[in-house]
Amino acid sequence: MEVNVGITCYPTYGGSGIVATELGLELANRGHEVHFISYANPIRLDPDTPRIHYHEVEVSTYPLFQYPPYSLALASRMAEVAAMYRLDLLHVHYAIPHSISALLAQQMTRRRRLPFITTLHGTDITLVGADRSYFPITRFSIEQSDGITAISEYLQKKTADFFGVKKEIRVIKNFVNCDIYRPLEDRPAASQYAPRGEKLLIHVSNFRPVKRVLDCIRILAEARRQAPAHLLMVGDGPERGPAEQLARELGVDRHVSFLGKQNHVERIFPLAHVLLMPSELESFGLAALEGMACGVPPVATRVGGVPELITDGEDGFLEAPGDVAAQARRVAQLLLDESLHARVSSAARQTAETRFCTSKIIPLYEDYYKQISESV
Repeated sequence: MEVNVGITCYPTYGGSGIVATELGLELANRGHEVHFISYANPIRLDPDTPRIHYHEVEVSTYPLFQYPPYSLALASRMAEVAAMYRLDLLHVHYAIPHSISALLAQQMTRRRRLPFITTLHGTDITLVGADRSYFPITRFSIEQSDGITAISEYLQKKTADFFGVKKEIRVIKNFVNCDIYRPLEDRPAASQYAPRGEKLLIHVSNFRPVKRVLDCIRILAEARRQAPAHLLMVGDGPERGPAEQLARELGVDRHVSFLGKQNHVERIFPLAHVLLMPSELESFGLAALEGMACGVPPVATRVGGVPELITDGEDGFLEAPGDVAAQARRVAQLLLDESLHARVSSAARQTAETRFCTSKIIPLYEDYYKQISESV
């Protein structure tokens, strides 16, 4: 069954927007019509892709409004697009405010029932939803959704327990296009990032405090005591400045490249030897999955949904958050022991191929769309 779906996400550099965008692109490649409804073009979206449509949400400002009413403008645009293009359903990513806007759009659309699915990504539950002022409306938005998905079993259980949600929360885990994200045939001994031939470490995130970006700098400094390495910091956010300052203080600033936001991380990942993900909390760990698909072993933390992705000692390593020494030891092992690196790298790629490729995950969304559309 081909669907005509409206997708709303935050278009900024973050996991939820990336997953929503990649989902839309994969659905379009499989013959579905996909309408993105957001205030800006999502960061990885090429609007020239066949069967991809982008509808901008314009938010008017008036002296009366201290804050622009984005959620209301979004609801109006959702209803307009649904009516004009006869959408079969809406799929919103991140609960607040997108699911509330979808609920309003659903009530505004009189032509026919317009079901909506909410996908929970993590911080919409663990940070925003946990805020006392947002708790009631987050729970209400989840309960009013026609379908609910979560990106990990951890997040499913966290949501059900914390909000007391009785409705089914379907777990559909994150995915990666294994044809686009893949290892290089031969990883170059030197690159533009490490012309002296050091092995590359990589970190990819939105540089929020929960990502523990400063730990990446500390891990590099520790690991370099045993093996030459250069760190690529991909992304941007509030912790970039402090990370740059810490690199100078620890004397490793010449061994760190801050690359900012990148639209084509699939071109950078395969150059790296090890991925760093020292987060305080991750509901899944999309960056680790993308790295694993490129054959880059992750050294990550044993938090949230990460153990559902990484099997410690097989396709990556897991340590406690904040334990820089332990993470640095794992990094050094991978840098110095070529046979260990080859084994873990191969297992990481196999995990991506056998469990998380688009061919495994996208049909789960298609089946869920069909189930929700037929149940209303």
